[in-house]
Amino acid sequence: MDRLTEITFRLPETPESRAFLADLRTLLRGVAAPGEAADRLTLTPARPPGALPVTTFALAPVSAPEITLDTGQVIGRSGDITGTPSAPARVEMADLTRRLAGHVDRVDHTGVNLPATTTSTEQWHALVGSVAAVSTMYRYPTGEEWPFVLPSTAEEFDSGIGDFVAGREPRFELVHDDWLAQPEWQFALGTDLTRAELERLFPEPEGVTFAELADVFRVVRVHHPWPGLSIRFDLCYRLDHGPGPWETGEWLVTEGGRIPPVAR
Repeated sequence: MDRLTEITFRLPETPESRAFLADLRTLLRGVAAPGEAADRLTLTPARPPGALPVTTFALAPVSAPEITLDTGQVIGRSGDITGTPSAPARVEMADLTRRLAGHVDRVDHTGVNLPATTTSTEQWHALVGSVAAVSTMYRYPTGEEWPFVLPSTAEEFDSGIGDFVAGREPRFELVHDDWLAQPEWQFALGTDLTRAELERLFPEPEGVTFAELADVFRVVRVHHPWPGLSIRFDLCYRLDHGPGPWETGEWLVTEGGRIPPVAR
């Protein structure tokens, strides 16, 4: 059976994309692999050794941003949809990078929200099934359609995850979204800032919260040059305790359960 080893956020080969990738590299300086070419940025799970997939950002010969899996799936090609963003972007990417300089210490997860208006229930189930077939994908425990791919070793891919360690990240989230009119890329970043500090750095309307997750992170949407796509950063508050069941993946694994990897 194929196994997912790389998730790539691909951007058109344009000056605007190069600037975005350069800002992202600066933002993730303490997290991303050093010494890479200017057109590529890689995030590798720290633990367990050999865990996959890695997550990359790369310039590519594409006309619009897209997410590709090295097992063949293409997700959320933004140029196919022209809906109005559900919430306006308020911050430039370069400004986000400047304000957060030195404060990002991990990438909890990346992901994409797909509008239910353009991704039918049948298409959604087919997508989740195809990704679950090549990865260790777990349900969100409270029932929302927010499944997560957790990086895993080859042995864990075969038998499931049972070792709960910090560093099994970035994870990858798929969301079937009833509220959006266009795809939204999401990047959840761990920071060393408190809620109060992030509220001061990104006051409303630049930064907002989701009611049910207001105690976890602050949301900042950024401007970019690509129509048909929203990009948001979920800035997680500083952890004042050791890694818990969320950070280690234990909650997703034990309470959500693995989506069976039925062969494609």
